[in-house]
Amino acid sequence: MKKKLYTAIGLMSGTSMDGVDLSIISSDGYDEFSNLFDDYYEYDKILQNELIYLRDLINDEKDLSKYSKKIRELERNLTIFHADIVNKSSEKYGKPIDLVGFHGQTIFHDPKKKITNQLGDGLLLSQITKKKVIYDFRQADIQNQGQGAPLTPIFHYILSKKINQNYNMELPIGFLNIGGIANVTKVIKNSNIMNENLLAFDIGPGNCLINEWVRKNSKKKFDKNGEIAKSGKNNKLILDQAIDNFKIETYFQSMDIKNFDISFARGLSLEDGCATITNFTAYLIAQGLEHVSNNNSIKFLVCGGGRKNIFLINCINNYLTNKNKVKLEIIDNYNLKGDYIESQAFGFLAIRSFLNLPISFNNTTGCKGFTVGGKLVENF
Repeated sequence: MKKKLYTAIGLMSGTSMDGVDLSIISSDGYDEFSNLFDDYYEYDKILQNELIYLRDLINDEKDLSKYSKKIRELERNLTIFHADIVNKSSEKYGKPIDLVGFHGQTIFHDPKKKITNQLGDGLLLSQITKKKVIYDFRQADIQNQGQGAPLTPIFHYILSKKINQNYNMELPIGFLNIGGIANVTKVIKNSNIMNENLLAFDIGPGNCLINEWVRKNSKKKFDKNGEIAKSGKNNKLILDQAIDNFKIETYFQSMDIKNFDISFARGLSLEDGCATITNFTAYLIAQGLEHVSNNNSIKFLVCGGGRKNIFLINCINNYLTNKNKVKLEIIDNYNLKGDYIESQAFGFLAIRSFLNLPISFNNTTGCKGFTVGGKLVENF
């Protein structure tokens, strides 16, 4: 018997805090998936600056209390922005929407203390858009002894099945998402037993350090195509010191932008600092990929904004010690939109949450067994 298809909007704003990716998808929450619509909405400069400023203020749970009034005010403004783009895209799409998957904007994430904070008022979003909203996706996983991230692996699994069917790509298949943080999923085999089939974790910084360096040392927001880094010189001495001083003790621990900083590049020119930080990022990503591959042959499909940074991708390839077994390929080559994988994922996660299906597993977030995350609100 064919399962019911739901239409969902997925909303995703990453650590770059530049805007919101919006996708409309159709899925049964199991195996069927179709991408219907994608769009990007940039934050205005005031909202972006306020978000970055607030994130920089919040360093522990005391700060969450100390700046609670500012958090509430900014959360309201952010939610109104999301409501506006949901209404705009719904009008463009022109057909009924069943659910909205609202990730919100992360300003603090510390799973050790069981705290994760994503700005976003689900009740207000539901009230303004007149739609059912699923939000607060990470908290249930953290309360279930998980890391609260990454949450996209279950969606990567669905994509792997489509890719396997359409392109006859052999398993295992890897997914490398280079957002603010780099995370990786390994789909081991074609099995519905997710704890045996999926392996996922964060592996290091993605765009966060590069973007921060560029923002603080120029009028640009990011290093387009890696052109700034390419024009600079990697400072090998500083890079080696940074690598020696930063050790990832375990990959089974989610990462936040605040786990890293750019102070090691202080004093370098814009170009040399960007080249050195990009090499640092690439080295950690390459180490993570080889850990995941476990000396087996695997192709990683690269998604997220970082896939466009040609210099970064080249550096990752340079740091791979087993180039014959670990391959990188842009996910767009498989008729998928690399910019919108995460927003599509949160539409899919909204449907699974609505159906009371698990969205995270022991081998993806470290949670106990599995977790059905997300909160449903219908405030209209």
